[in-house]
Amino acid sequence: MNLHNGHLYWPESYTNITHFPKLEEDIACDVLIVGGGMAGALCAHVLSWETELDVALIDRRHPGSGSSSANTGLLQFSSDKMLHELMEQMGEQDAVYFYKLCQDAMKDLTKVASELSEDPEFRQQKSLYYASSKEDVAKLAREYEALKKNDFPVEYLEPSDISSRFPFSKPAALVTSGDADVNPYKCVQIMLKDAAARGVRIYEQTPLLQKNKTVHGFTCESEKGTISARYIIFATGYENDFLAAKMGADLNRSYAIVTEPVPSLRTWYKEWMIWETKRPYLYMRTTKDGRIVAGGLDEDTPEAPLNEGLIEERGERILQKIKEHFPDLSPKISHAWCATFGESHDGLPYIGEHPNRLGEYYCLGFGGNGTVYSMLGANIIKDLITKGAHPASRLFTIERAESF
Repeated sequence: MNLHNGHLYWPESYTNITHFPKLEEDIACDVLIVGGGMAGALCAHVLSWETELDVALIDRRHPGSGSSSANTGLLQFSSDKMLHELMEQMGEQDAVYFYKLCQDAMKDLTKVASELSEDPEFRQQKSLYYASSKEDVAKLAREYEALKKNDFPVEYLEPSDISSRFPFSKPAALVTSGDADVNPYKCVQIMLKDAAARGVRIYEQTPLLQKNKTVHGFTCESEKGTISARYIIFATGYENDFLAAKMGADLNRSYAIVTEPVPSLRTWYKEWMIWETKRPYLYMRTTKDGRIVAGGLDEDTPEAPLNEGLIEERGERILQKIKEHFPDLSPKISHAWCATFGESHDGLPYIGEHPNRLGEYYCLGFGGNGTVYSMLGANIIKDLITKGAHPASRLFTIERAESF
């Protein structure tokens, strides 16, 4: 599947990558991770840091070159579905529990970043979530009450509060604390490099061609080698559109740009991350070297377009949105791309063990919070393998997918 097209920024921002061998022999391990993107890298990090399990990881390409290289790196505990919306969908107790889990996952991501051998350009940030229209103010007020009632770090801003901080005003906004931004590609590369140093065997250009269940686990065949594993974790993201379809995920495409470094971002209040209530939504953040990352214009088509002219046109539209918010800035596009992303039918990730194949696990962070969900998934699957249970696993079961 074509996961992205266009001119990606992150792979150019970090070139000190490690190339791993292709599997050309038969090996055995305790856990085989399939997929070397953000989800697979977090699973490898957690398992190699916190357990004594023998772990191997395979990727059909170079690890991190799929969706992770097109990820815009906004990390938030808030979901694309507001807390009060989830309360109506799944009940107040479970909705709050889910948001608390995402908040804990943000703390875990902060810890992971501190454990890495290099700086993944991880910065703790606040997020400005504004009402795109007056009609959305009531919805934002309900969200503020739901978050405040349950002790999430949130502030409510009136139009004057927003205009006193930014060169634009909106009908209302929420400010949440405990969020972050990151260079996702660099983070994946460093996590895998460090995991390899702790003994994780990593193989690139190694597709999984066939998987067979055995008495003791699984036999996984690639082009030139076979892997015998007690457990297998699928962390394939949006790569496997057949799997995504079985899970009931809706695959779409989104556009993003990165600008040249902007001389001064003084009117961008504390470089807070910005997003809005409208769907599809515009989102914006900055980088450590003063660039602006922005995206949106989602479309109901899974395949990233090959048409460079279309990507350029969408990029210019996103750039215009930046200028509408920050008329004092004159940013110029340096990179523009389009990428596939997916959302589950209920807004929650798929994390857990296959209902019919014991020992087969999934860490699929479908949704706008893919990295946060992947952190959550890595911790849950670690406990499922080592302890046999995790209290949160009931929320994210694979059984939610009708075809399973």
